Amino acid sequence: MNQCTAVTLLPPPEFLIRLAAPGGSRPEAGHLLCELAEHHDGDHAMALWEDDANRTAVWACWSGSRAALAELSWCGAIDRRGEDACGLFAGHPSAHDWDVVDPTLAAVDAVLAGAHPHLFSERDR
Repeated sequence: MNQCTAVTLLPPPEFLIRLAAPGGSRPEAGHLLCELAEHHDGDHAMALWEDDANRTAVWACWSGSRAALAELSWCGAIDRRGEDACGLFAGHPSAHDWDVVDPTLAAVDAVLAGAHPHLFSERDR
């Protein structure tokens, strides 16, 4: 399943802009890329940073021009091999992250595997 291609621009909070030194560099807006599977229900979402102490992460969630930050627990699902935990938030509305493929990275991998097959295992090709 391909990754959602939603992108938005998250402007810096107004209080950060006010704290910036006059004449100095100002905080810049950042692009958010949705990490969920395509055609998911609800808001788009991207993890911004982890809070290891609480076993949570701060996620930017958006729909249209409205964005919010939310501290969300990690999804507790483990893959069939018992090796990888899902890297999305608990209750996410789409497939687990091991079933989500970034189509751009998949295309780059295919080109590299063709040019340098010795660097890829049979499973990666």
